Amino acid sequence: MNLIIKLLFTLSFFFIASGSYSQEMIFTRADTLRGSITPEREWWDLNYYHLAVEVFPETKSIKGTNTVRYQVKKAHQVLQIDLQEPLRIINAKQDGKNLEIRKEGAAHFISLPKKQVVGEFEEVVISYEGQPKEAVRPPWDGGITWQKDENGNHFIASSNQGIGSSIWWPSKDHPADEVDSMLISVTVPKNLMNISNGRLRKTETNGQTKTFHWFVSNPINDYGVNINIGDYVHFSEKYQGEKGLLDMEYYVMRENLEKAKKHFSDAGRMMEAFEHWFGPYPFYEDSYKLVEAPYLGMEHQSSVTYGNGYQNGYRGADLSGTGWGMKFDFIIIHESGHEWFANNITYKDVADMWIHESFTNYSESLYVDYFYGKEAGQEYVRGTRTRIDNKLPIIGRYSVNSRGSGDMYYKGGNILNTLREIVNDDEKWRKILRGLNSEFYHQTVTTAQVEDYISQEAGIDLSSFFDQYLRNSAVPILEYYFSDDLTFNFRWANCILSFDMPVDLHLGDKKVRIQPTTKWTQVTLEKKSDLTVDVDYYVGSLRLR
Repeated sequence: MNLIIKLLFTLSFFFIASGSYSQEMIFTRADTLRGSITPEREWWDLNYYHLAVEVFPETKSIKGTNTVRYQVKKAHQVLQIDLQEPLRIINAKQDGKNLEIRKEGAAHFISLPKKQVVGEFEEVVISYEGQPKEAVRPPWDGGITWQKDENGNHFIASSNQGIGSSIWWPSKDHPADEVDSMLISVTVPKNLMNISNGRLRKTETNGQTKTFHWFVSNPINDYGVNINIGDYVHFSEKYQGEKGLLDMEYYVMRENLEKAKKHFSDAGRMMEAFEHWFGPYPFYEDSYKLVEAPYLGMEHQSSVTYGNGYQNGYRGADLSGTGWGMKFDFIIIHESGHEWFANNITYKDVADMWIHESFTNYSESLYVDYFYGKEAGQEYVRGTRTRIDNKLPIIGRYSVNSRGSGDMYYKGGNILNTLREIVNDDEKWRKILRGLNSEFYHQTVTTAQVEDYISQEAGIDLSSFFDQYLRNSAVPILEYYFSDDLTFNFRWANCILSFDMPVDLHLGDKKVRIQPTTKWTQVTLEKKSDLTVDVDYYVGSLRLR
């Protein structure tokens, strides 16, 4: 009854909720410069970064350079690089010559006197310095976290998914263009280590400092680039995966070494489950790393950060309320799931952030499914429904750096679980999930590409399904009544007019699939039976009489 009341309340406010998104949000010129493919971004394709940064813990400041190598796609003479205040660009050079820079907020427009020839590779070297924004509530309100460990050593980390990579280094701060490879050189006090993405190439000692050179050989999204500085100790293991031996590296605070050796067993279990569901780990060349951080954690590519206190659940709590969430460490499973959905498959626009968060939320239930059985996984995902708001659409506004609603997490997981029910073939569904990671391997994508792929592989036109669940906020309600004992009348309500999703009913001990639309339809039942809608569909139901 409570669910029906909630859904009726949603119905009353459906048109307000689904139509108010653009009216309530106000976007600025700065939002457009950050979130769109400006003319100064569109003409060049990122090829390589060499980010070299020295970190000064005592003054909470940094200084460095970023060498930006790019290929010219079409003739243009102005290049946009982003860096957020209070950091400042000291200079930019091409072929050793200083370049003119026009600043507009975080956007820096660099004029290039040298003719940019289509097809050629060029480099710009940007020098910068300052005190980067300190993270207030990482990783959600990101920046740099400056803390100390139990022994009084500096413990420093970056986290910047929402606020952007340009909060601490100059970059092409837009997800559509991933750099093909990257060298990250970080200089820190000699008693500390820096852990970044990819593999450690070498370490250099220079008096009172050390420089750690990490190389990323695969494309990487800019928000996934990170630094982690502290008194780390290291252990590792080899995982026999689908593409051979995978190096799994662990970096933790010295005082946590023994508990980490036991607790991080979840990482190997994660890899087993997710390679089953999603296909091979996407970054064998760069290894998998789990790195302790002074905040909860984040999905930095091949350098997943961890701060969940060596306990199961999410900070010791089960987000599903079913008990299954206490069977694993939420941060290890969730943030590692992003290696497939966020790092392998990356959105082109932050409005499509559901591609990252919905699939990764869903990965939690698939982990449970793999180790504890399908019904356990279904119980987990159903349990998260109490956290869904249904106030705003999951997809945000395009070209203005606007993510959709937080329902991209729990509602997104339930949407995908509903798709599994529609497909009605678990092996086919697994093939679709693996196929996504194969078809869009190391690519940036749009929602349309993901929708089209799933529809094509499922053999079902799912366009109205995605329109309803991603672009509207209401939950469809199956309205029905019996005009006599055997005549069952039904339709979809609280939804867009074109909505036509199939749904499974339980009639006594028999399962029957019907194909409702928003128009009344009737079928004749074989016998009078109790009727319920399959609980694994994220829908409501209402008997009218």
